[in-house]
Amino acid sequence: MQINQYKPPAPIPQADAALVLGAALWNDKPSPGLQERLDGALRLYKQGKVKRIIVSGGLDHNGSTLTEAEGMRRYLLAKDVPGSRILLENAARSTYENVLLGSAVASKQGIESVIIVTHEYHAARAKDIAAFINDREYYVYGVKSKVLSAAYHESRETAAFAKWKLDELLMLIGLRDTGGV
Repeated sequence: MQINQYKPPAPIPQADAALVLGAALWNDKPSPGLQERLDGALRLYKQGKVKRIIVSGGLDHNGSTLTEAEGMRRYLLAKDVPGSRILLENAARSTYENVLLGSAVASKQGIESVIIVTHEYHAARAKDIAAFINDREYYVYGVKSKVLSAAYHESRETAAFAKWKLDELLMLIGLRDTGGV
């Protein structure tokens, strides 16, 4: 229910940065789904809603030679975002790590408010993870996908959200490492 009923903030607030959660690279270029997330962050940047863009994602195992973050950085540079406005987080391998490690990058840069950019189906879990980490003000901007299968991704997200809630419980009672939270 949370997945399908997520509503983004309206209007979208000003923030110091957008944090784009990683997804697959295809041949070292953002997949069509990842391009949708990047284009969402690009809209926020061009509208003046954010001053910087944090790209988050490590090296996946699909044959890419670049980290997801580096592939995203190259995409944004090609769209005329100055390199000085793009911050990289090159290690994350999950949504939790995207938010946790992206938050560490934000902290090092004095960034206080962040808009997390992901897909609509993924927004509720990203917001819940950000609330768990709870070290700054977060908003989540969920882009609607035109290239991903809604049935598949919403079904997968239902399982992923349930797994996250179990992981959260295990972290709260000390049976799982929080990664520094």
